[in-house]
Amino acid sequence: MSESPAPVVLKLGGSVITEKDAVETVDRERLAALAAPVAEYDGPLVLVHGAGSFGHYHADAHGVSRTEGSRDAGAVRDITGSMRALNDAVVDALADAGAPAVPVHPFSFGSRDANGELSLPVDAVASMLAEGFLPVLHGDVVTHAEKGVTILSGDEIVVRLAEALDADRVGLCSAVPGVLDEYGAVVDRVGSFEEVAAALGGSDATDVTGGMAAKVQELLALSAPAYVFDADGVGPFLAGSSPGTRID
Repeated sequence: MSESPAPVVLKLGGSVITEKDAVETVDRERLAALAAPVAEYDGPLVLVHGAGSFGHYHADAHGVSRTEGSRDAGAVRDITGSMRALNDAVVDALADAGAPAVPVHPFSFGSRDANGELSLPVDAVASMLAEGFLPVLHGDVVTHAEKGVTILSGDEIVVRLAEALDADRVGLCSAVPGVLDEYGAVVDRVGSFEEVAAALGGSDATDVTGGMAAKVQELLALSAPAYVFDADGVGPFLAGSSPGTRID
């Protein structure tokens, strides 16, 4: 029996698939356009999407972040409910394009210990891949010992999945065509955070997960090559080329 090919992990940024300045508004035209190349991909693929104008809004309203927690069950319902609504829209768009997409909600199985160390078992995701499904995960909250719940970013999920599944390649589709230098030009390759630290700032809109700086720091921890690109890079990335910025 031949060995299964290593999966690809792709993240669609929340700012790409939603209208970030309009609360809980999906950019359905953009989402449909992105779903097409994803559905055409012939191989094991895991997709993660960000929160955009859905979860970020509620997390900010309740004061929940990656470090600040809440024991308010209403806050948990607001954030997770918003993210499940967005996840439904993403899964539906992928299904309409012909992809075997299925929803996976991290709050149900992720957790952090008192030191903030993340536990995110991926056995179920690996089984979904083996059975020909396209698992679709999303940024969420997770139970955090001594803090209630805190934010689990899509970027953290991408890194954990890529490590545990021994991913071949990792792609992050963002609102910009790559990591930008001080002059707004795309950096071809990033090998250390210090190379781009001066140029990186936070997101313009409400973002409780750290913006581009956090993305780069998360991706530098991977052994697999990772790429940051905009919506136009999704098709080329899935076709095997190297759009945007390579991070390794």
